[in-house]
Amino acid sequence: MHLLKKLYGSLRENKGKVLFAMILSCVEVVFEIIIPLCMAQIIDRGIDAGNMQAVIFYGIILLLLALFQLITGVTAAHRAADAASGLVANLRNDMYDNVQTFAFSNIDKFSTASIVTRLTTDCTNLQMAFQMCMRVAVRSPIMLICSMVVAFRISPQIALVFLLVLPILGGILFYIVLKSHPIFERVFNTYDKLNASVQENVRGMRVVKSFNQEDFEIERFKKVSGDIYKDFSMAERLMAMNAPAMQLCMYGCMIAISWLGAKAIVASGNNAALGLTTGNLTALFTYATQILMSLMMLSMVFTMIIIAQENVIRIVQLLDEETDIKNPEKPVMSVKDGSIDFNDVVFTYKTKTDSALGNVHGKVLEHVDLHIKSGETIGIIGGTGSSKSSLVQLIPRLYDVSGGSVALGGTDVRDYDLKVLRDSVAMVLQKNELFSGTIAENLRWGNEDATDEELKHACVLAHADEFISAMPEGYDTQITQGGTNVSGGQKQRLCIARALLKKPKVLILDDSTSAVDTQTDALIQAAFKEYIPETTKLIIAQRISSVENADRIIVMDDGRISGTGTHEELLKTNDIYREVFESQQKGGED
Repeated sequence: MHLLKKLYGSLRENKGKVLFAMILSCVEVVFEIIIPLCMAQIIDRGIDAGNMQAVIFYGIILLLLALFQLITGVTAAHRAADAASGLVANLRNDMYDNVQTFAFSNIDKFSTASIVTRLTTDCTNLQMAFQMCMRVAVRSPIMLICSMVVAFRISPQIALVFLLVLPILGGILFYIVLKSHPIFERVFNTYDKLNASVQENVRGMRVVKSFNQEDFEIERFKKVSGDIYKDFSMAERLMAMNAPAMQLCMYGCMIAISWLGAKAIVASGNNAALGLTTGNLTALFTYATQILMSLMMLSMVFTMIIIAQENVIRIVQLLDEETDIKNPEKPVMSVKDGSIDFNDVVFTYKTKTDSALGNVHGKVLEHVDLHIKSGETIGIIGGTGSSKSSLVQLIPRLYDVSGGSVALGGTDVRDYDLKVLRDSVAMVLQKNELFSGTIAENLRWGNEDATDEELKHACVLAHADEFISAMPEGYDTQITQGGTNVSGGQKQRLCIARALLKKPKVLILDDSTSAVDTQTDALIQAAFKEYIPETTKLIIAQRISSVENADRIIVMDDGRISGTGTHEELLKTNDIYREVFESQQKGGED
């Protein structure tokens, strides 16, 4: 019921189309039921009686009935297709809108490939199943019931043949459903792996080719694709049992009806008053076909529902997922300044599933106390896995603390309106992302109302203006997907300029100058100091030269603060910092 309620909620403007399609399908069935009776009248009152006028009269009625059936059938099919497309379009939008609200912890629960599969393959399968249900799931039961009623009115004894067939077909259908559902459940999870394999390969194509691993990637793809082939083949073999079983029952019914009907016609002398007539026997053949075809179509609907059920479950999982980070009831709507306070902060990566199972991961940050004044430049140094990125991601609430608190401008970040908070914090992540469009369009992600002069000024500060101006189309140069037509250093500088356009109170650079040379790095740092002195700047870096002129440097080690001070102070007091500095100095001399 929960799944149906979710689907119903996404119908919205398509509810009328669904109802209209279902009503037309019912009307179509009425015409289809009347047509065999009209054919019987043509045979009995026209052909057998030698009455040409009756043949013409009932023939015209037959043509009109067939025309009306065609019109209602085509219109119903059109409305059903329109409604199914509308439902799936709404579902895709609803899922995508919900994904945009996710915190990083929610995204960690769903792989990118899984989200893509739910938005594409799962939605397509659901669309096909929903469209079929609107037509076939309405037509077939009504057709089955009405055909049975009319068949029993014509000849109750012969119509009993149909009742003998129904348990056989029902048993076969139940067996198919029971066996095939777990297979389809496994198939769609394997689709996630297939999409993940393609995504990794395409994104890392340069690495694959540089290490000459094309054959390895091909084999990996073939293995996952082969698993899908095996599962689908197994499911299709099960469902293939349905058609021959239906045909066997259909032909068996035809033989039984022919034998019993012929005896009845002979006994009655083809007299309707005494028993069965030739026309009625012909109608029974048609109703037999309709009954068995209705059963066959119902079995197809059940098969589609079996396949779509897992799709719906996966779609609803994405719709039901609630963000771990929500706005408070009465949010603070302004950030006073860029001062930052970490008060006994503890942080652990975990999911709702982990919590439900009682799983506890190791602490990523442990009892961190750190106080930063507004406008300070803070360098953060530490080895791989020392939790530098985890520390700064707590400031804009990309994750929430597990213990303690983080304050910005003297207010707990959890008390701010999320948009206000994130507009006040500009963050250039380790993995810089540019999107398809012009350079100017990418830059305006930081401020959609920025003027051309403001774009240029931000790029001057990030030392990106020089290479942009050298391009033939300047700021109107097209960026390909992922920014593959600019170098790593150029991409980093564009991302820094984009962040500056937000005019933030806090600017976080997470190892985002690693691809630029040391001279350009120093010029960017000097520009920050001169042009945005009131902005608090947090600079995570691997190179000590990137942070040695900071007001203070934080040394991280295994989720804790190992030392705090200026470059000179840390050289004297902190072994980790001194070792890093000496190794880099030695590397520079070499």
